[in-house]
Amino acid sequence: MKIEISNIANLPSRFGNYKLKAFKENEKEHLAIFKEPFGEIVNVRIHSECLTGDAIGSLKCDCRDQLEASLDYIEKHGGMVIYLRQEGRNIGLLNKINAYSLQDKGLDTIQANHQLGFKADERTYEIVDIILKDFGITKINLLTNNPEKLGGLKCVQIVSRIPIVITPNKHNKDYLKVKQEQMGHMLKDE
Repeated sequence: MKIEISNIANLPSRFGNYKLKAFKENEKEHLAIFKEPFGEIVNVRIHSECLTGDAIGSLKCDCRDQLEASLDYIEKHGGMVIYLRQEGRNIGLLNKINAYSLQDKGLDTIQANHQLGFKADERTYEIVDIILKDFGITKINLLTNNPEKLGGLKCVQIVSRIPIVITPNKHNKDYLKVKQEQMGHMLKDE
């Protein structure tokens, strides 16, 4: 796997002042958004791209809420958000919109992915190991509700899981119920 790595740049944002470093993996460009200094154990959020949620503010998912909660947490406690270009659980934007169309017809998020010929979740996390190694990070507190992320990292020790508790709305409550009941997401502060 050929990886290109950018220089570090500053990013003042509405969430705080961060530093950025990009990692290009083939055609996908991922981003590390971080606030130093890091301690021995680094707070890390692995966030997969969601154009409809992150940029447009879709209420069908909890992606933007999780991203903003993570950036707030990192601003207060230090650490890193790794923004992965894995739109729609890595099925791509076009397929994600097709899945949305199927959901409009009554399928849930997993059924829609299966109807399109995909697994419930196509994401992988090898690039995260590369990013964490680049920063010399070996121990993390992982901000996640997703059990797949807890088992998907090979190069670091996950010391603890920090839940991201989001209040459901009328548009995403069924989506969150599927994530919890069928995908094992831990959506409560457990």
